[in-house]
Amino acid sequence: DGKAFESCANYKDNLKLFPLPVLLYEVHVYTGTKLGAETDSNVYINLIGTRGDAGKRKLHRSENNNVKFRHGQMDIFCIKAVSLGDLEKVLISHDGAGPGNGWFLDKIVIKHKEGTEAQEVVFPCNRWLDEYQDDGKTERELTANSKYFVNENSSQQWRVQVKTDGDSPEPQECKRALVIYGSKGKSDELLLSPQTPGYVCFLPRATDEFIVETGDLGDVYKIRVSCDDMPGFEGWHLKSFHLEELHTKQELNFDCKCWLSLNREDKELVKEFPAVNEDQKTLPVYKYVVSVHIGDRWGAETFANVYITLYGKRGDTGVRKLHTSLAKGRKFQRNKVDSFLVEAVSLSHLQKVVIGHDREGYGAGMYLKMVTVKESQDSDKEWVFPWWNWLDTHLGLCETVCEIVTVGRRLISSPKLPEINMKSSGLWTMDITGSDLSNEEDPICLSFIFYGNLSRKKLPLQVTGKAIQIKDELADIGSIYKVQVTGPHSELKQPWHLDLLHMKHTGTKEEMDLAFDCWFNPNEDKCVELPALYADQEPLPVMEYEIHLHTGDLKKADATGEAYFCMQGEKSHSGKRWLNSRNSLITFSRGQVHVFKIKAVYLGKLNQVLVGFKSLKKDEWFLEKIVIKEVLYPFSAHVFIHNDWINKCSKKDFVEVAIPLKETSVTSLLRKKFDTKSRGQWQTWLYCTQVPEDVPDIQIVVFGRKGKSPAQKVQNLNDKPFLLTVGDIGDITKVSFVLSGPRLGRGIKLRKLRLKDLDTKQELGFHTEARCLFGEDGSETVTELAVVRPDKPPLRGVLYSISVHTGTLPASGTDADIFITVFGEQGDSCKRRLRHSNFERGQVCTSEMRAVDLGQLSKVLVEHHNVGYGAGWYLDQIVIHESGKTDGQYAFLCQQWLDSGVGDAQTERMLK
Repeated sequence: DGKAFESCANYKDNLKLFPLPVLLYEVHVYTGTKLGAETDSNVYINLIGTRGDAGKRKLHRSENNNVKFRHGQMDIFCIKAVSLGDLEKVLISHDGAGPGNGWFLDKIVIKHKEGTEAQEVVFPCNRWLDEYQDDGKTERELTANSKYFVNENSSQQWRVQVKTDGDSPEPQECKRALVIYGSKGKSDELLLSPQTPGYVCFLPRATDEFIVETGDLGDVYKIRVSCDDMPGFEGWHLKSFHLEELHTKQELNFDCKCWLSLNREDKELVKEFPAVNEDQKTLPVYKYVVSVHIGDRWGAETFANVYITLYGKRGDTGVRKLHTSLAKGRKFQRNKVDSFLVEAVSLSHLQKVVIGHDREGYGAGMYLKMVTVKESQDSDKEWVFPWWNWLDTHLGLCETVCEIVTVGRRLISSPKLPEINMKSSGLWTMDITGSDLSNEEDPICLSFIFYGNLSRKKLPLQVTGKAIQIKDELADIGSIYKVQVTGPHSELKQPWHLDLLHMKHTGTKEEMDLAFDCWFNPNEDKCVELPALYADQEPLPVMEYEIHLHTGDLKKADATGEAYFCMQGEKSHSGKRWLNSRNSLITFSRGQVHVFKIKAVYLGKLNQVLVGFKSLKKDEWFLEKIVIKEVLYPFSAHVFIHNDWINKCSKKDFVEVAIPLKETSVTSLLRKKFDTKSRGQWQTWLYCTQVPEDVPDIQIVVFGRKGKSPAQKVQNLNDKPFLLTVGDIGDITKVSFVLSGPRLGRGIKLRKLRLKDLDTKQELGFHTEARCLFGEDGSETVTELAVVRPDKPPLRGVLYSISVHTGTLPASGTDADIFITVFGEQGDSCKRRLRHSNFERGQVCTSEMRAVDLGQLSKVLVEHHNVGYGAGWYLDQIVIHESGKTDGQYAFLCQQWLDSGVGDAQTERMLK
C-alpha cells in the first residue's frame, strides 16, 4: 500500500493486561483557497495523543483524489496506529524548498472509532508552510480546538448516481463536489471522485455511482453541484442526479440538464437544484442580483478575485466567485457598483452575507461600502448589507473577509422623495413581527422611537402576539433617518425575539423593512436602533462605539451604584444606555478603566456625553475622563475630560453631568506594520491595447522618496507579471514610461498597471482610465503615473509650460532636436523631447510638458544630439511655470553655446 510504517501494541504474556487496539485514523487534510495554496511537495504528519505519538508518516496517496493538495481541495489519508488515546496535537510539515513549493493549510480533521465511540477532532491551521511566506516555517504544530462525538445512529448513507450528457467534453482533471441540504442542516462538501484508482468518471453518456455519508439531514430540499475553476476546463454537461438513502430507501431525483462551464449558458461552475417531492411544493430557483458597492476613497479599488456567500432562513448559497459583472468596464473600481447573478434555490428572507477576496498585502484590498441583493432583475426591493470599511490585510480591521448582517430591505426606486412634513397626507402603517407569546404571558412593553431631521416621536407599544400592527402619521418629525427600540419596560418571564419592522406610508408609498433580529431578555434594559432605508439613498452605518470610563486614582474615588450613558453628536444622540443590568449594581474601581461597547446609528461628529449616576450608599465617584473610540474606519478617538466628583445625592435621584468634547484624534491608517523588510523587488502587471505590431522598446523608471530606480525594459504589455528591481528608493511616488525608439504613430492605450512587493506584499495601484502611453497621437516620449495609496491623495498631474529663449548672437538658432530634464524636490521629469522643431535666433519657443507634480523646481538639464548642419545653439534662458498660472515662474539662465565646435564644446548644460 506504499506505506513503510506500521505500529503494534506491546504487551507481556506474564502481565494480565489487554493489548491496546490498532485503530484506523482517517486524516482529512484541507488545502486553503488562497492564491498559490497548492503544493507538489512531500507532506508528513505525526499524530500526538495522551498515549504517545504515531511517528512521522508520509501522506502517500489520497483516498479521494488523483492529485493531492490542490487549491481548495480536501484529501483523505488513512493511518493505522496503536490507539493514541485522546488526540491533542498534530505535527505537519513538508520538504519543499524554493519559491512556489509552499503550501497554505486550512485545517486537518481526524476521524476515528474506538469501541462504540466515534470521534472527530479538528486541528485548525489557516497559515502558510512556506519559507517565503508568513514566518518562513515549513513545519507547524497544530492543537485540537474541538472534538465531536459522532452518533452513528444519526448518520445517513446515500447512493448517488450521476448522469453525464452525450455532448459533454471528455473529462479533465477537475474537482466536482456535491452538498446536500435538509431541514436539520447540510452535509459537508462531498467529493465525487472514483472509488477505484485509475477509473475515469463523467465520460459522455456515462452514469457514475458514489456512496457518501452524511449526518441526519432531515427532509432534503436541495442539492448544490460545483466544479473547480481549473485552467483549460471545457465544462461538464450534467444530465441528472439520483439520490437514494440506503437505510430508509428514500429516493430523490434531480433533473439537471445544464452546463457547468465558464464558456456556455450562464457561465457558472456552481448550480443548485430543488428537491421534487409530491408531498410538498418545489422551491423556486432565483437568479439573485448581488451588487457590490465600492467606496469613493483613494485606493478603494481591487484586482483581487472576490467571493461571496449569501445566507437566509433557508440555508446558504455556498461560496461563489463573482465572475462577470453586469456593468461595463473593469470590476471593483473606485466609486463603482458591480452587479452579478448568483443562481440558487430560494433562501427565504436573507440574513447575512460573507464577502472576501484572495489578495494579501497593504493596498491589495478594497474599500467596501455595502452589498445589496435582490431576488431577480425584476424585483422592486433589495436587501441591504452596509460595511463602510476596508477589506485589506493592513487596513481597517486587517481582514480580507467579513460577515455583514442585513439591516433590512428597501425599495429599488422611490416614486417620491420621502419627505414627511405637516402638509403631507397619509399614515405610516407599521407591522411588527417577532416570536410567539403564550396566552399566560403578560404583554411586553416596548418603546419605538422614530428620529427625524426635525424632531423625534416615541410610541409606547404593548406586544401581545407574534404580529402586531400600528398606524401613526409621525407628523412634524421630518424625514425619518433612524428607528430605535427600547425595553422591555415590564417584567419578562422568558426572552422575546423581535424579527422585523415593516413600514409603509399610505401617501408617498415609501416602504422599508428593518431587520432588528434581536432578543429582549428578562432583567435587561435593551436599546437597539437601525437606519431608515430609502430608495437611492445610502443608509447611515451602524457604528460600534467603545466607551472607556476612567475612574480617578484618588482616595475614595471608587463608587457602586446604577449608571447610564448617552452620546450626543451633530446628527443625533444615542439614547440612554444603561451600564448596569436591571436589579444589579456596577462598581467603578479606583484608578481603573471600564470598557463598554455600544452600537448606534452613526451620530456624526460627537460633541457631548451625558453620564447619570445614583448610589444607594451615597458614594461619590471621581470620573477623570471618558474616551470614545469608533470601531469603524477611520478609527477616531474622542476625549471628554471631567476630572471632578459626581456628588452625593438622594437615594431616588440620579445626578446627571454633561461633559463637552475636549479633543478628537484619528489613528494611523496603516493598522498593521509590515512583517518583513522590502528588498525592492516588485512584481509588475502592465496591460495595454492598441499596441503596434512591432512592439516598441519601452523603459520604466520608478521614483521614490529617497531616489529613483535604474531604467529597466518593460517585458510585456499583456498582463503577464514581470519583475522590477528598484532598490532602496523609499516609498514609491510615481512610475515613468520612457520611449527609447522612434516616435509612435499613435498612443498605446493603458488599461492596467499594478505593482506588488514580493516581500511585504504591499500593492500599489495607478489610475489608468482614459490614459494613453506617449499621448493620444504618440508624439510624446515620456508618460508618468502617480501611485495611488489607500486614502492618500496621489501626487497631482501638472501641465508645465516651458518657454525656451534662443539668444540673439549670429547663428544662435538650431535645427537639432532639443531635450530637457526638469528636476524638483519630488524627482525629475525624465528626458523629454521638446515638440518645437526649430529654435530660431532671438525667438521664444513655448512647449508643454505633462508630468506628475515635481514640487519646487531646482534645475534643468538641457541637451541636443549635435546632428545636422548648424546644430550648434546659443541658449539664453528657459522659463517654466504651471500652465494657467501667472505666478510661480522659474527662470534658468544659460547664456552659453551648446555647440561641439564653440567654447567648451559642450552640447548639454545643467541650469540652476
